[in-house]
Amino acid sequence: MLHLALLLHLLAFSLADSSEQGAVLDPSEDDATGFGPVFEEQPVDTIYPEEAPEARIVMTCQARANPPATYRWKLNNTDVDLSKPGSSYSLSGGNLIISNPVRSEHVGKYSCLATNMYGTVVSQEASVQFGYLDLFSPEERQAVHVKEGQGAVLLCAPPPHYPGELSFRWILNEFPTFIPLDKRHFVSQITGNLYISKVESSDRGNYSCFTSSPSISKSVFSKFIPLKPLAERSIRKYPADLSVKFPHTTALVGQDIILECFALGNPVPEIHWRRKDNILPHNHEVRMAGAQLFIPNVQFNGSGVYICEAANDKGKDSHHANVSVEAHPEWVEHIVNTEKDLYSKYTMSCIAKGVPKPQIRWLKNGELLDGTQLRFGRLTSDDAGMYQCIAENRHGVIYANAELRVFFGAPKFTHNHVRRVLAPKNGRVVIECKAKAAPKPTITWSKDTELLSNSSRMFIWDDGSLEILNVTPQDEGRYTCFAENDWGKANSTRPLVVTESTKITLAPSNADVHIGDNIWMGCAASHDPMVDITFVWSLNGQEIDLDKDNTHYESTLNGSSNAKLLIKNAQLKHAGRYTCTAKTNVDNTSASARLVVRGPPGAPGGVRIVDRSDKSVTLQWSRGADNHSPISKYTIQYRDEFSKHVWKNATTSPADVEGNSETATVVDLFPWTEYEFRVTATNTLGTGEPSRPSSKEKTLESVPVVAPSDVGGGGGTSRELTITWTPVQPQYYYGPNFGYIVAFKPHEEKQWNRVAVPGPEAKNYVHKDSNLAPMTQFEVKVKAYNRQGEGPYSLTTIIYSSQDAPSEPPAILEAKAISATAASVSWMLLSENNTDGYKVNYWRPNEDGDGGMLWVGVSGKENHTRLEGLRPSSEYMIEIRGYNSGGYGPPSNRVKIHTKKPPPDRPPKILDAKIKGGFVNVAWEPVVPFSNESLIESYKVLYKDKSSSIGKLYSTTKRSIELLLQTDGEYVVEVRAHTEGGDGAVAQISVPPGNSQTRGRTQNYSGAVMSSSSLSILPMLLVALLLLNL
Repeated sequence: MLHLALLLHLLAFSLADSSEQGAVLDPSEDDATGFGPVFEEQPVDTIYPEEAPEARIVMTCQARANPPATYRWKLNNTDVDLSKPGSSYSLSGGNLIISNPVRSEHVGKYSCLATNMYGTVVSQEASVQFGYLDLFSPEERQAVHVKEGQGAVLLCAPPPHYPGELSFRWILNEFPTFIPLDKRHFVSQITGNLYISKVESSDRGNYSCFTSSPSISKSVFSKFIPLKPLAERSIRKYPADLSVKFPHTTALVGQDIILECFALGNPVPEIHWRRKDNILPHNHEVRMAGAQLFIPNVQFNGSGVYICEAANDKGKDSHHANVSVEAHPEWVEHIVNTEKDLYSKYTMSCIAKGVPKPQIRWLKNGELLDGTQLRFGRLTSDDAGMYQCIAENRHGVIYANAELRVFFGAPKFTHNHVRRVLAPKNGRVVIECKAKAAPKPTITWSKDTELLSNSSRMFIWDDGSLEILNVTPQDEGRYTCFAENDWGKANSTRPLVVTESTKITLAPSNADVHIGDNIWMGCAASHDPMVDITFVWSLNGQEIDLDKDNTHYESTLNGSSNAKLLIKNAQLKHAGRYTCTAKTNVDNTSASARLVVRGPPGAPGGVRIVDRSDKSVTLQWSRGADNHSPISKYTIQYRDEFSKHVWKNATTSPADVEGNSETATVVDLFPWTEYEFRVTATNTLGTGEPSRPSSKEKTLESVPVVAPSDVGGGGGTSRELTITWTPVQPQYYYGPNFGYIVAFKPHEEKQWNRVAVPGPEAKNYVHKDSNLAPMTQFEVKVKAYNRQGEGPYSLTTIIYSSQDAPSEPPAILEAKAISATAASVSWMLLSENNTDGYKVNYWRPNEDGDGGMLWVGVSGKENHTRLEGLRPSSEYMIEIRGYNSGGYGPPSNRVKIHTKKPPPDRPPKILDAKIKGGFVNVAWEPVVPFSNESLIESYKVLYKDKSSSIGKLYSTTKRSIELLLQTDGEYVVEVRAHTEGGDGAVAQISVPPGNSQTRGRTQNYSGAVMSSSSLSILPMLLVALLLLNL
């Protein structure tokens, strides 16, 4: 009856529903070819441009599975009905096709479900959104009127759009002329607004906000906004005022952050960035003349309160906001495909990190489960299936998928052939018993016909293996492992053979060497002839990789049982305990020896400053390893804030620091200077590595001892005395609150005037006195001071006060236009002998205004100049001022001139060149000037060698010219019209050299005709062909 019940039970089990996922009746069958769905492609967030030419959306979903998976989709957790008549949805493989997408129907979150006989998995959710960027409002924008010197903000007001990311630029007057961004101009990439810190007359124009959406590749621009600066007789100054302030910002780890700050003000404010209670991230960049702080690849340590400060000489403004760094969910531990035995225990666990902390949920075959951890106290076939662990925070969702299979069946041994087991005499051996079975079988052992149980020498492990200790020849025999569970039983037998144990016969010897030496270590062993032997060397328990470290190690074999290790160019790191291990596939044995490597000392430790004064510090340190040779002396080195990365040997007290010392005083240092120190040790074998640097500390303050150099000066504007000097180098400041005391007095007086000039970078002082006579002789000297007191004065220097600026205006003798682009002007020299030169100002009163004024400087000995680069047919105003080091004198009366009309921009058309006898006659069509061009007065003809830049110039009023034919090479003839406005465009023709064949007969020759205004490829090719024929 029992056998019948078991048979009925097996029959019922075999007829069970095969849809039980993961259940395997016979673990010996190869079930590896079947598996549940594994995603290879999943849907991703999609932005569909409303103006897209292709009226469909493809959401991808492909899973690898055997048997192949079937697919279905959900929209906002509701099944997508693919069979509905007129549906926009269709499937292609696993991909979902949305035809003729409509915003009201198809926006939402989509997920794909893939299913086969092993279970169901759900893809990551992906959103579908419609991208658009509407046009700007067609309403005209009002003009913006701003006084020069004030700041201005032009509002962009971008139109409705999705997604939110836009980029902004501003057009000036016409596309594609974009506003260049500099210290005065800034475009916020958050609002799109254009900010001008200080409006100038050159900012006048029409502005349009050019807005682009990179997601849908579309750009639009606004109506133009006229900006009209209002001229001010005296431009006022305004304090810095932050108009662009970055908000509280949350970023994800690895993202790039851009913080914006921009200020209005006159003068243009300087912008600086810092982080409260911390330095800025090392990889930060300040862009847009300070208006942007860019932090690439931000990390958690990039969090904090960031501060931007804007300042000019009228005031300052600041702003701060918090930057928080958070993170997507990321797996610390997640589920993997698992095969477990029936009735066994199992726990599924997922751990995710992220900021904020992710929430965990579970799915089995697409259905939600309760709890954050799955525990199975007794697995059944119903527990098999596809499991998904989902971690989610506000920044994203991640999925981990795994298949759980539950196996059950009678024990079976996978190896079919019997392999003997070798065991070393007096050693230990483990005989494995690997039966595949579910649930776990009961294991028993026998030797030959004797049933075995646990004893002092024999022990059956939990996994069924049999361990035998202190093996003897009597342990030889046939060992059988019996495995049995509810589903059946099986056994496996293996013979045990006892071998002789391996023994070391020659152990390596201790050795003592110097660094750089070579040393051999030997090793030999005896072993059973049935097994092979190998030798392995290790240092301090770590096996030596002879291939990887062949620079220092080499191993050789002398016969099969003798090995030698060569240690080449021994270094300190090669010292230690060397072990030779003789290994067979049955047992192993080892012997060790110690190698001592003597070398320079190791680095001292714990270097620290224990006392300091203004010019010395006392150091302490701990002795490093002497590496088996006594330390004879120490050397102290320093590095200060001025020497950058250069270490220098320090002067110490005592001068020689002996090897038994652990303290010394460094002398001859600079006061109030930041230093760090390191120590090196020396013995008879050399100098070792330096210690780690001490912490950085400053010496104490002291009175300055170095005076400024190059004291001088003189000159300046009227009624001023300018005193200059070369500032003291920073290492000589010797303390905070550093500045200079300037002493000066008239040469004949005894009382010195003293003025304090704060700041270490100060390099001049200007003394103003309305009663100061020009060119008064002064004695001056300068010294430095700091918080501790004053230093010595520099040498006394003689300088002179400024001279008065010229008091008279120059008188213009003549000003006239000499062409369309040039004019000449002359004037009477000033009678005053203190005039260094003259400044000639010129401008177009109707176009340039005073802001567009140009000028040239002329020596005080010259009374005329030429003005170049003028505009044709334009009215110019000219005035002249004398100047010297005291400033500019009064201007002359203004004189008006009018430049000539420009010459024609078209060259003469050369008709041909006739060669007759020894001459060439060149003829051309006349140039007819337009009404806005100068009349033709004559034609200039330049006749020159083709390879030369100079030649002979002719002038004629005719339309042709006869020239002597040259025989020494190819020549060219250049013709241009000459007018009162200048010379026009050039026409050119090549003339070949004359010879006996051309002389005495007439020949028409068109040559290679070119003009400076236009050249085309076809005429040049024709000319080349003609030359070849000639």
